[in-house]
This record gives sequence, structure tokens and C-alpha cells, in this order.
Amino acid sequence: MKVLLSKDSKYIIEDDVKEINTKDGIIKIEEGKEILESHLGKKFSVSEPNLLDILSKLKRGPQAILPKDTMLLLAYTGIKQNSLILEAGTGNAFFSIQLAWYLKPCKIYSFEKDPRFYPIAKENIKKANLEEYIEVINDDIFNYEKYVKNLKFDLIFLDFEKSNEFIKHAFNLLKNGAYLAIFNPTINSLVKNIEEIKKYNFQINIVENIVREWQVEFYFRPKTLGILHTGFLIIARKIF
Repeated sequence: MKVLLSKDSKYIIEDDVKEINTKDGIIKIEEGKEILESHLGKKFSVSEPNLLDILSKLKRGPQAILPKDTMLLLAYTGIKQNSLILEAGTGNAFFSIQLAWYLKPCKIYSFEKDPRFYPIAKENIKKANLEEYIEVINDDIFNYEKYVKNLKFDLIFLDFEKSNEFIKHAFNLLKNGAYLAIFNPTINSLVKNIEEIKKYNFQINIVENIVREWQVEFYFRPKTLGILHTGFLIIARKIF
């Protein structure tokens, strides 16, 4: 992929694209050039894509975990490279891709039982060039012993409706000092999960990440539209 940037436009293109027709004019892609110019005279820099650029080009499916929540998890766990991670509820693999991007080399085993989402996840991981680090398993997480027997994890992330029923398994699968993280879109799921987690030897944090963007054109003020609440994140650290 390549990213073409101007002050007010961004275009993300595949490597084999030779020309694109945009609102800023026709841009011919010339290999090796760092600055391109459209036929209307607008100039663009050429750069490598970052994580946000890649995510914007991936297929959507079920609701994705946004970067603001992924970064919160990284900040509250301090998880490092070479970690072993178990995930349930792959969806479109946005969360797995974000983790692998920052933690590689690492190994993520991600379970997605819904046959509609599994191929989307596989395709997105391939497009992000992270297949080496993420293994998507088209099965129920409760069948984990067939795939990850005798492994102990640095992080387990749950994002599915009955995640409270897997907490007892997660406790046994975690290393001492490792983390269980659960994404909760509602208070109802949060309460169910906390009630179950309290049965085990965990330190518990609950956090919510609300981001408010500001506009700077013409006058300064918070933007009228934006994504505020996405979910409550439980971060529980196994003691022993």
C-alpha cells in the first residue's frame, strides 16, 4: 500500500495501482517519486501506510474495537512484545491486527465461531500482512483445548455475549501476573462479568475511554458529531 497526502486529502492505494481519479484530479503514480501532482496541479507526498491507514482499508463486519480502546488496554496492561495472547470474538479482526501491529513478534490465537465473520477476519489479517502473528480459529472458544492445550497466556481478551461463562477457564489459562481483559458494551454485561471475576484471585480495574475531538476551522469548539462511549473495559490481573 501507499498513502498520498495533501493538507486536506488522503488517498490509500494498492501497490499495483498506476493511476487514480479523485476530486483533486487525476494522479498518476510514478514509482520512486516522493511528490506527485494531479492534473489539476495539486501536490501529494507519497508515504508508507501506518496502522490507521491500513484499518481504514479493511473490510467491515461486526462492530470493531476502536484504536482508542486498544490503546487503553495497552496502557493499563503494559503488555510487551513476544507475548502469547488468546482472544475470543475475532469479528473482523481489527483488535487482533492492532495488537499484533504493536506487539510483534507475538502470537495471537483468536477464536471466531461465526462462519460469516471468519473469512472477513482472515482476509483482513492477510491484507495487513500479519498472518505470521495471528491464527484465527473458526470454532467456539470453549473448545480451546483442541488448539491451545498446555499453553499459558500473557493476555486473554474476551468480546462475546457470554464471556462471563469463560472466566473460570481464563483464570486457569493465564500466567501469574497476566491479564484478563473483557470488552463490555453495556452495564448489564459489565455486572455479569464483574460478579464472576470476583470469585477468583484477580486485581480488578474498570475503565471507559471517552474521546472528544475539536474542530479548528473558522473557530475552536468540540466537534458536534463523534464516537464517545464505545464500551466498558474490564482489566483484571491474575495474582496466583
